[in-house]
Amino acid sequence: MKTKQRFDDLNRLSADQLQEELLSLKKEQFNLRFQRATGQLENTSRVRIVRRDIARIKTLQSRQRLAAKSEAAAAPAAGA
Repeated sequence: MKTKQRFDDLNRLSADQLQEELLSLKKEQFNLRFQRATGQLENTSRVRIVRRDIARIKTLQSRQRLAAKSEAAAAPAAGA
């Protein structure tokens, strides 16, 4: 249930906001990797959550690009 809510929350964000969130999650993922390597990582499940959130954002970005392409392709066809 939480994943559906997270996906809906991300779906409401603009392209710029998604890019900022992606950058933030990648930084967190980097820090988590270092914590794991040095033995300081306490919440091991956070690695999985961050990785999946990154995948969700990339999926949304891909869908937005495809939607923009299909709209651009449909616009000239509608005008002709």
